[in-house]
Amino acid sequence: MRIRLDGTHAEITYSMFRLREIFTVTSVSRAHPDRTRPRNYRVFVNIIPREIKGAR
Repeated sequence: MRIRLDGTHAEITYSMFRLREIFTVTSVSRAHPDRTRPRNYRVFVNIIPREIKGAR
């Protein structure tokens, strides 16, 4: 799944931390500046579900 994160560097960093707790992150794009909001950026993240321990 591909997810787009929008926000400040702090918001994106926090979101990445939370995503990595639940999903396996396979790739992260570089931070692209937001043209309409000067302090905001966007990042594209590819994730896959994490395997559940003990599941077959």
